[in-house]
Amino acid sequence: MTRFIKKDKQEIGLSPDELVFRGQKKTDQVLLRIIDFDSTNLTEDDVKTVNEVSKFQHKDTVTWINVDGLHNTSIMQEITSAFNFDNLVMAEVLNTDARPRVIEYDNCTLITIKMLRLDEKNGKTIVENLSLILTKPILISFQEQKGDVFEPVRERIRKQKKRIRNGGTDYLTFALLDIVIDNYLYVISVLGEKIETLEENLLLNPNQNIINEINNYKRELNFLRKSIKPAKEMIFSLAKTDSDFITESTYVHFKELEDNISQANDASDDYREILSDQLNIYHTTISSKLNDIMKFLTVFSVIFIPLTFIAGIYGTNFEYVPELSYKYSYFIMWIIMIIVAIGMLLFFKKKKWF
Repeated sequence: MTRFIKKDKQEIGLSPDELVFRGQKKTDQVLLRIIDFDSTNLTEDDVKTVNEVSKFQHKDTVTWINVDGLHNTSIMQEITSAFNFDNLVMAEVLNTDARPRVIEYDNCTLITIKMLRLDEKNGKTIVENLSLILTKPILISFQEQKGDVFEPVRERIRKQKKRIRNGGTDYLTFALLDIVIDNYLYVISVLGEKIETLEENLLLNPNQNIINEINNYKRELNFLRKSIKPAKEMIFSLAKTDSDFITESTYVHFKELEDNISQANDASDDYREILSDQLNIYHTTISSKLNDIMKFLTVFSVIFIPLTFIAGIYGTNFEYVPELSYKYSYFIMWIIMIIVAIGMLLFFKKKKWF
């Protein structure tokens, strides 16, 4: 299946607010995890029903609800009803192939972005859609599968870090997006190390394996850019959004996200140019080697053309060739041929043709 665009024929003609899961099932069971906290208190638990979390919308604490798995549309409908969201909100959440975006609704702000994770076992990049529904008391995050990407944020909450414990759901949103963009930088840096190592090997030993690696890295980088470039647009749009759910002090942190996502985007552009340069270096090196070979063959051929001409004359089948009757003709012919060969070599050397 294509990695750049996915569209099921059955999705054609569906209503934009119809709650249909448009993606790939990546977990068997939908899991609900909740973290409720303020500056002094913390509650963390796994819950089984939406009713258990809906009560938190009336509290003065900050509540983070994380949903792992999107394929169960019944649970998504319950979340929509419990928090009085527009169906369009949840329809966007269920569309995992949509571009990153920020959408303002009456009672919430929807943020979608692609998460990149590096599988340490096989070195492949895993892409997952992340959706955040931001309200004043509650932040709901939707992941396609359970993962530990946000565990550093949970640890900061558990360790009572003042900034995150005293902040609201908007600062928590920043913390989650910051983790996502940090992973962008990490994935690109790992790929960048491979590209830079490849450049050293390219100069020492250019071969067909090198060109295959360059093409593989170009495909992988283009795949990463598919997520990073729209994410940059989304982050810049988020920093300019005049939302009732984001305080003025948090907008400063969103500016930090602009710098980080720009760094990730610039790095992807730089490595793309490096790969293009490496491709040019490979072709130039191969062409140079081919030219050296052709130059040697040309010199070799040009030297032997007059020698072949001399040998051809004295190899003719005429009965009377005056020089054949001379006692030293054979040795004279060899001397002339050697002088011609040496003379041509000196001439080529003087012209710097080799």
